[in-house]
Amino acid sequence: MAERISTPSRTREIIEANGFAFKKNFGQNFLIDSNVLDNIAECAEITKEDCVLEVGPGIGSLTQVLAEYAGKVVAVEIDKTLIPILSNTLADCDNVEILNQDILKTDVQAIIDEKNNGKPIKVVANLPYYITTPILMDLLEKGYPVDTITVMVQKEVAERMQAQPKNKEYGALSVAVQYYCDANLDMIVPPACFMPRPKIDSAVITLKVLPERKVQTKDEKLFFHLVKCAFGQRRKTLLNGLFNLGEFGLSKDELTAVIESLGWDSRVRGETLGLQEFAQLTDAMYDKLHG
Repeated sequence: MAERISTPSRTREIIEANGFAFKKNFGQNFLIDSNVLDNIAECAEITKEDCVLEVGPGIGSLTQVLAEYAGKVVAVEIDKTLIPILSNTLADCDNVEILNQDILKTDVQAIIDEKNNGKPIKVVANLPYYITTPILMDLLEKGYPVDTITVMVQKEVAERMQAQPKNKEYGALSVAVQYYCDANLDMIVPPACFMPRPKIDSAVITLKVLPERKVQTKDEKLFFHLVKCAFGQRRKTLLNGLFNLGEFGLSKDELTAVIESLGWDSRVRGETLGLQEFAQLTDAMYDKLHG
């Protein structure tokens, strides 16, 4: 078995030998702790039966470990300067394929069809902080056959994903993730496990994608629009959020009537509503708009 990339000395050696410069706009932080990498593969419950889609392999530290556990790994890397480095560092991994693409412009379904005969894949990623939410929402909203998504993210983002109503971390991301998944925060990862060191703690979180949504609504698009309105002006009431951001063409009195028809106080705030309440609100608004 090849020597692992994930030691500080080996990582530094690869970076220096290739004259690689970290790009701030790609949010690059490479993992240099082998135990953390094994833990990620174990949290994702990867076996030789699995095809894994990795987003942002960097110099291949996590890719190399995933290749030990998985049947096949498809790694999508946006930074073209990393492609020759990956070809070199992963030369011994015959079950890895590297694609130089932007994951947000990649046909993930085609990868699943071609590499895993359309069967559900597992997604694993050490995600740059600035792009965590767009990548996750893209994977979830498009309904790809994905079994689990195990990601390294900023600790506070992981906390937000599994936050419950009335908690200060609770917001639109919490509702969206929990609408599609069961979220489990696996572990906290300190800055010392990365090169270069980020200023904040990271966390590994596994999202188990559910075969069916936790709540049913008359209009999924309206559901998410209402969630955005509810959290768009955090200090305001749900009523003001809906009135200011909703563009429903309804007066404040009409919106108040919808809220009160659910047995709620018209001064209720969005952060007190759970999935079930947002589903009830969606159906009431749907009836009002299409009645």
